[in-house]
Amino acid sequence: MAEAPSRPVSFEAQDDRVLPFAVEPLDLRGRLVRLGPTVDSILSHYDYPPQVARLLGEAIALATLLGSILESHGRFQLQTRSDGPVDMLVVDYDAPGKLRGFARFDLARVEEMTDPAPSALLGRGHLALTIEREEDAARYQGVVPLEGESLAEAAHMYFRQSEQIPSYVRLAVGEVVTPQGRSWRAGGLLLQYLPSGGARARDLSPGDAPEGAGVLDEADEDDAWTEGQALAATIEDHELIDPGLSGERLLYRLFHERGVKVFAERALEEFCRCSTERIEKLLRSFTQQERADMVGDDGRIGVTCEFCSTYRSFDPAAFA
Repeated sequence: MAEAPSRPVSFEAQDDRVLPFAVEPLDLRGRLVRLGPTVDSILSHYDYPPQVARLLGEAIALATLLGSILESHGRFQLQTRSDGPVDMLVVDYDAPGKLRGFARFDLARVEEMTDPAPSALLGRGHLALTIEREEDAARYQGVVPLEGESLAEAAHMYFRQSEQIPSYVRLAVGEVVTPQGRSWRAGGLLLQYLPSGGARARDLSPGDAPEGAGVLDEADEDDAWTEGQALAATIEDHELIDPGLSGERLLYRLFHERGVKVFAERALEEFCRCSTERIEKLLRSFTQQERADMVGDDGRIGVTCEFCSTYRSFDPAAFA
């Protein structure tokens, strides 16, 4: 296949996109995500405190970066369970680009916090990353502990332990003010070192060998990966969420000295799988007594979707 010709960098900023890219001279591959109306809609379904909304926004950006490895079919889920004020985060990514998510939190504990950092909100627990592939009905799951880490740091741990791929993750969430009002935005960068000869693992334990034996020193890392991390670390949070800065322009700022190749963008949108038919089927799976216990003061069964907050009401007699 012929090499795609080079062209000027696009200055057209587009929201709700994943932009894959490669820095071939450094054997780097990555994805850049920029989220606007999609993340704002998800974060607006509930009256989240700002620090909880930011944490959920980070989870949405991270799930998009990781889930977008699925090209056209399949499902990726990011879920945390922990003992912090935010005891659960759930984000679903359905390929090729459908998103939904919610956060469960204790408002009283959140209001008592003096430290709004993500690590304090999460507390101790675990992060589970699950991939379900439709073509072969395969299901894969990786679990890493949350021990005071941010979501980005937990993702780094996942890549070290499960994938053994040198990876760098950067996430940013914030509110911006436009003529239309305030809105949430999120962005993220995933950079991975994938040399053709294989990366040198530097995090494997030497077992019972003397202390320090067999462990690669920080300075022994491949120069290409060291340079790639250094370049990626120069990105600022405001650049990841700037509505006027195009993804291509941002990548050019980071890697123009080496040259960066971009691939076809993928559009993202909010989409919830809940439906009246699904909920009716679920309600029919309960016993008559269990459904009777669900009846409210109005004589009906009310169900609210945790993801999109859509409320549906059902007549108990319809299930008799």
